[in-house]
Amino acid sequence: MRVLVADDSGIMRKIIIRSLNACGVRDIVEAADGKQGLEAFNSNPFDIVLTDWNMPEMSGLELLQAIRATGSTVPIIMITTEGEKSSVVQAIQAGVTDYLCKPFEQEDLRDKLEKYVAV
Repeated sequence: MRVLVADDSGIMRKIIIRSLNACGVRDIVEAADGKQGLEAFNSNPFDIVLTDWNMPEMSGLELLQAIRATGSTVPIIMITTEGEKSSVVQAIQAGVTDYLCKPFEQEDLRDKLEKYVAV
């Protein structure tokens, strides 16, 4: 399984990657913002995308919209502190697959992954 992790926080990327590794996921591509994430997405096939909402250059919402504009149905999980109802609705309307609020437990991430891809 190949996973794209887009988050502007290097520490948060490490936490997400450590959690993915604990789930047995080893094929992980990192992006420091949505723009890098989109470039990676356009260059590689991914089984799932994990993205932060608030990032410079291109937000997670913009990344989500750009991926959906390609016609891709890859599962996209937004991992963010944006828990307001209006933000969740906006992400759902843009085609997000699921949502995970920071901080999260490793088991929460595993549960989300198991819903959409074989872990």
